[in-house]
Amino acid sequence: MRSFLLRFLLLFVASIATLPAQAQTSNYPDRQIKIISPFATGGIADTFSRVIAQGLSEDWGQPVIVENRTGGGGNIGADFVAKSPADGYTLVMGNIGSHAVNPYLMKGMPYDPLKDFQPVAYVLDAEGLLVVNPSISAKNVSELIAYIKANPGKISYGSGGVGTTSHLAGELFKSLAKVDIVHIPYKGNAPAITDLIGGQTQIMFATMPTVLPYVKSGKLKALAVIGSTRSPSLPDVPTVAETLPGFDVSNWIGIFAPAGTPAPIVSKLNTEIIKIMQQPNVQKRLEAEGAKFKVMTPEAFGVFQKGEAQKWAKTIRDSGLKPE
Repeated sequence: MRSFLLRFLLLFVASIATLPAQAQTSNYPDRQIKIISPFATGGIADTFSRVIAQGLSEDWGQPVIVENRTGGGGNIGADFVAKSPADGYTLVMGNIGSHAVNPYLMKGMPYDPLKDFQPVAYVLDAEGLLVVNPSISAKNVSELIAYIKANPGKISYGSGGVGTTSHLAGELFKSLAKVDIVHIPYKGNAPAITDLIGGQTQIMFATMPTVLPYVKSGKLKALAVIGSTRSPSLPDVPTVAETLPGFDVSNWIGIFAPAGTPAPIVSKLNTEIIKIMQQPNVQKRLEAEGAKFKVMTPEAFGVFQKGEAQKWAKTIRDSGLKPE
């Protein structure tokens, strides 16, 4: 009898202890939610942080605000969320840099993007293009590779800066094609595109909206899409992977919560964000931005994030880049 009573008391205490957490989960959300945008106002990550915030607020009847905490390639804002309570009320719009690449490029990372976060929802992939200055005679990726090999060390590609997607895409291309091209980093995509048009560089891996107008005007030539599938905007332009299997560059963003956030809250957020991203007006906005959305569960998003980290870790090691 004494043993039975002891077990009963332990079970009773354990059930009482779980009541606050259960109530917190079942009532979620019952107050303001904050989405941290670690990137500049007006960029695609910030823009869709606000799209999601507005949708959540309208559907749940609770205020959802976006707060910009920029700097450190996304590390400052992401670190703030990593150290926030795991209750679903503080989220971050992470990207390929803050949640996959930065640990391999930056010393003294304040967080571990795989261990300190719970993936919530994949948001979008900004489509990209491999473009060249019209002075380059190549009409496709195979001809470009042959042209580079005939001119080793003489061809350069510009990027928005060290560690950006445009830089990493170039390093992946060098590795898979086994070519010698020179990286020229700029302080942002705009000056890199200007010099590409002017002929100071010859190649660039850029997001679709930033270069498509120049492709249409003939100032640049599009050779390939850098993602895994062809783009509806340029259906006749092949992917790089059609020539170089394994080449797939996703300039992605997604919502993350602190590690330990209760699964029911993560699932509720995921379901609602998917609903928002599938709305017709949001789909039109994605198309205008040259971006794509695809449905992922939190588990699938986590597998995707881990795969991205592994791929870029290898690419960075192979390139000889050292953390700075």
